[in-house]
Amino acid sequence: MTQDRDKKIKALIKELRPELQALSEYIYEHPELGHEEVKSSKAHVELLEKHGFQVEYPYLGIETAFRAVYKGKKEGPSIAYLSEYDALPGIGHGCGHNLLGATDTGAGIVLSKLVDDIGGTVIVLGTPAEETNGDKVTMADADTFEAVDVAFCTHPSDGYYASGTSMAMEAIDFRFYGQTAHAAAAPFEGKNALDACINFFNNVSSLRQQIHPTARVHGVIKDGGEAANVIPDYTRAEFYVRAMNMPYLNELKEKVIRCAEAGALAADCKMEWGHYEASYKNMITNETLSSLYNEKMQELGLDMITEERDSMGSMDMGNVSQVVPAINPYFEITNGKAVSAHTTEFRDCTLTEEAYQAMEKTIEALILTATELITDPEKLAQVKEEFAQAIK
Repeated sequence: MTQDRDKKIKALIKELRPELQALSEYIYEHPELGHEEVKSSKAHVELLEKHGFQVEYPYLGIETAFRAVYKGKKEGPSIAYLSEYDALPGIGHGCGHNLLGATDTGAGIVLSKLVDDIGGTVIVLGTPAEETNGDKVTMADADTFEAVDVAFCTHPSDGYYASGTSMAMEAIDFRFYGQTAHAAAAPFEGKNALDACINFFNNVSSLRQQIHPTARVHGVIKDGGEAANVIPDYTRAEFYVRAMNMPYLNELKEKVIRCAEAGALAADCKMEWGHYEASYKNMITNETLSSLYNEKMQELGLDMITEERDSMGSMDMGNVSQVVPAINPYFEITNGKAVSAHTTEFRDCTLTEEAYQAMEKTIEALILTATELITDPEKLAQVKEEFAQAIK
C-alpha cells in the first residue's frame, strides 16, 4: 500500500510540474512588492481553485492574502502549507519567492489528491509581504492555525539545510519632540530634538557592551531636522531590536526604551515610541517534525544538511512556529554554487532545470512527511508533545 502511494505521489508531482513551473515563471515575470501582489496571489488562487480547493480571497481583510482548503472524505489531521510571493525592490524575486510559492502551493495540491483515501484536510495559506510586514503574524494572531496540526514553509537556498532558528525582532520607531528656535540668534529658547536623538544613539552604544553577544540593536535617523540654522523640534529614528528568544527580547526592548527616555530627558525633550513594522517572534523548529522531513529527503537521495540553519535575521514564520508545530527547511537551487539570496544571480537560479528538479524533490518530501503524520497517530502525537513542551 505504501509503495503504491509513493508511486502515485511521484506521478502526481510529474503531472503537476508544468503548471507549477508556469506559476513560478509568471510570478518571476511579474514581481510585486509586499501587499501589492495582486497578480501573484490571483495566479495561486486560480490554480488552487482549478484543483478543487475552496478559497477565501481576500483573507482577513488583506487584499493579497488567501486561505485555500481541501477537506478529504475521511477525518484526519489538518496540514498547512504556507506560500509566499512578494518580491524585492529593484531586483524582483531575488529571494526566490516565486519558486517558494510554487513549491508550497504545489505540495498542497498534491496532498489534496491523497486525503480522500487517507483522510485529513489540506490548507494552503497565501502569506503576503514576508520581506516587510509579514502577514503570517496577522494570521497567527487571528487564530488561523487554531485547527491546524502542523505547518510547513520551505525556502530556496544554496544548499539543503534543516529548519533552524531565527531571531525575535521588534521594529520600533522613536519620536523626539522639542522646541524650534534660531540656532544662532536664540538657541537658548529652543529644545533640541536632534540632541535628544543623538543622546539616544550614544546611550544605545553604551548599552551594547552589556547585552548578550547574540543580540542586536541597530537603527537609523529618519528625520533629523530641516535646516542647520533652526533648532529642530522633531526627530525620528527607526530601530530593530533582536534577540534569540522572546523573554530576552522583551528585556532588551525595555532597556532600549530607557535609553531613549534618558536621551530625551537630558535634552529637555519629550519622547514617544511605537512600531513601524510587524514584530517577529523567534523560530522554534519542531525537531520531531524536522527529523522526519530530513529522513524523507535523505531517502530521496538528497544530501540533506541535518545541522540546523540558524539565522541572525528574523522572519514571520517564527510567529507561526509558536502557535503550531512548524518547520522551515531549505532546498538547493544554485547547482552547488555559493550564491547569496537577495541578488540577481540567485533570482535567475529560480528558472533553471536544477531548481525545478529540487522543487519536485522538496514537494515529494513534504508529501511523504505529511502522509506519515496522517497515517501514524503516534508520530503526530510526538510532534504535538514536543510543541507543548517548547512553548511552556
